Amino acid sequence: MPFSQDTGKRESDRYCSKCFSGGKLTYSGTDLKLFQEKSYQGMRDSGMNPLKAKFFAFLIQFAPRWKNAKVK
Repeated sequence: MPFSQDTGKRESDRYCSKCFSGGKLTYSGTDLKLFQEKSYQGMRDSGMNPLKAKFFAFLIQFAPRWKNAKVK
């Protein structure tokens, strides 16, 4: 999520409040595709436009957490 749209309390200068909370990443899995799908669904559930949600889910792969992950 763009930091400018993050309404939560950010604890990190690298991650949004939904990805990093309590001093650690909130998703401990290693499957990028699954995380993108879950994130997309969460964005849709919160009322985000499908195209915008798809774009933001695509951008997840560029976050530091996923730097070396492969997208299939």
